[in-house]
Amino acid sequence: MPTATLVARDWAEIQERMLVPLYEAVYDRLEVGPGDRLLGLDCGAGLALLLAAGRGAAATGVEADPARRALARERLLEVLAAPPAAARPYDALLAFSPTPAALAAALPAVRLGGAVVLADWGPAERCTVPAVLGGGPAPKDLDALAEGAGLRPDGSGRVFCPFGYADVDSAVRGLLSTGLYSGAGTGSRGGGGAPPFGMSDPALAEKELAEALHPYERPDGAVWLPNIFRYVITRVA
Repeated sequence: MPTATLVARDWAEIQERMLVPLYEAVYDRLEVGPGDRLLGLDCGAGLALLLAAGRGAAATGVEADPARRALARERLLEVLAAPPAAARPYDALLAFSPTPAALAAALPAVRLGGAVVLADWGPAERCTVPAVLGGGPAPKDLDALAEGAGLRPDGSGRVFCPFGYADVDSAVRGLLSTGLYSGAGTGSRGGGGAPPFGMSDPALAEKELAEALHPYERPDGAVWLPNIFRYVITRVA
């Protein structure tokens, strides 16, 4: 059974880069640059924050999982276990697929008028991964989440984020590192729901997932899974 550290490594080395188009689209929309202070909620291994720092922004992350947090700290100095009580409020909060409780805990750190970006899977018919993994959690209602948090809408968009892997083994490791399915692997942040394919045996789940991925293999052995992600930009009122 994979250890928490190995699962986190799979996320950092295989899976996290799949979301780069989403991160870059959001940063372009917000015109992130020097002088901006960003707070990333559930920042994983810190790639989104590293991209923001590359644009000149000061980036801080919040990550509850110790293994992912340790990897993020290898990239960035300021990665915390819980939202900070910042002396100077942040200009933007990046909250990809947040829970209402986590969002509420982080909002006090953002300045009045600051941007809060929510993101999650797009329409089910445009996303291959949830179907391959046995259904998975339904896309969050980002507009309802924003309304419930008292945030003011300020635009939205959709981004094509294909998940591409060199081979089936890499695809299995990357997908299970997402933590969407709590029964396979160890140490990933369970996203709720049952183990893949209704099984509690990680080895059997990995075997079934590999079989489910075969229709998406290309002649060279690579695996290609198209997906659309949706993001919503809101403001702290």
